[in-house]
Amino acid sequence: MNGAPVPLSIGAAEPPCREYDVALLDLDGVVYVGPEAVPGVPEALATARAAGMRLGFVTNNASRTPEEVAGHLTALDVPARAPEVITSSQAAATVVVQRLGAGARVLPVGGPGVAAALRAAGLTVVTDAGEEPLAVVQGYGRDVGWTELAEAVVAVRNGAEHVATNADATIPSPRGPLPGNGALVGVVSAVTGRRPLVTGKPDPAMHAECVRRTGARRPLVVGDRLDTDVEGGRRAGAATLLVLTGVTDPATLLAAGPDQRPDLLAPDAAGLLTTHPAVVADDGGWRCGAWSARSGAGDGPLRLGRHVAGAAAGADGLDGLRALCVAHWARYPDTAAPARVAAADEAAAAELRRWVLPS
Repeated sequence: MNGAPVPLSIGAAEPPCREYDVALLDLDGVVYVGPEAVPGVPEALATARAAGMRLGFVTNNASRTPEEVAGHLTALDVPARAPEVITSSQAAATVVVQRLGAGARVLPVGGPGVAAALRAAGLTVVTDAGEEPLAVVQGYGRDVGWTELAEAVVAVRNGAEHVATNADATIPSPRGPLPGNGALVGVVSAVTGRRPLVTGKPDPAMHAECVRRTGARRPLVVGDRLDTDVEGGRRAGAATLLVLTGVTDPATLLAAGPDQRPDLLAPDAAGLLTTHPAVVADDGGWRCGAWSARSGAGDGPLRLGRHVAGAAAGADGLDGLRALCVAHWARYPDTAAPARVAAADEAAAAELRRWVLPS
């Protein structure tokens, strides 16, 4: 860690909505889950806006246009305008213009949002490999089939650059994970033997697109995924806030590698409105609020206990988890490692059960 503070240890003495000018919000798992808004989040985002924070709505899903995304958010009582939406298709289009120039011929593969972003960037959209595209931009689309993949293969084999809006192998669904853009990108790569240039999160190109479109000077990346949202923010040098309304659970967070450890942690996006406690070194362990975590001897388990008898879990119920994370990450500053935890008392055992951390 080169002497840098352990992630999560500094906290935030002021609510993030006052410290940062723009919140770059992931959508699925942060603003909504499935067809519904996360409870309380529309109101929290309205309050953050009223405090002066601007919002950017960021998605790796390339299939929809910004207008469609903004309409969806507005229907969920999160008022949004198309210019506030940043998609991985837009990031891909910017990268293609930078590499090949405006007007370059590009073959889109994916939903309507892919072609729309290419046209908006001043690129020439073609429909098949016979038009000799200089690049193939591949994004998620539910209707992508063999014909589209075959055209992409021919174009890439003939020398076109292969650009992928994201490499997520799966997408969530009520029936479990289903093939995502990364799975279909893998088809083209397997046949051509060429690896694509990926421009969506966590690639810095996506963060640069967000900053360019929002004009952010001090952005805060808000997400539910360690491997896209948090890693993307850290790679770009931006502060990150992880929320627990999506795919990341406490065990996964504890085991995070150094590139995927957030600066702030909250139950949901209402964490934009609250202060965040620091985690401080304390007599060989780490303390957050009324809770402390200590590493066992050698490779022994982390032990969570109450620093103050009769203490509560903290305002948002996460102080003990913060202490555990910092203690574990301080122990393994340069590598990911699964954590073993133990409770020093019954109150701590109840906390571990609540977080589904076996003790």
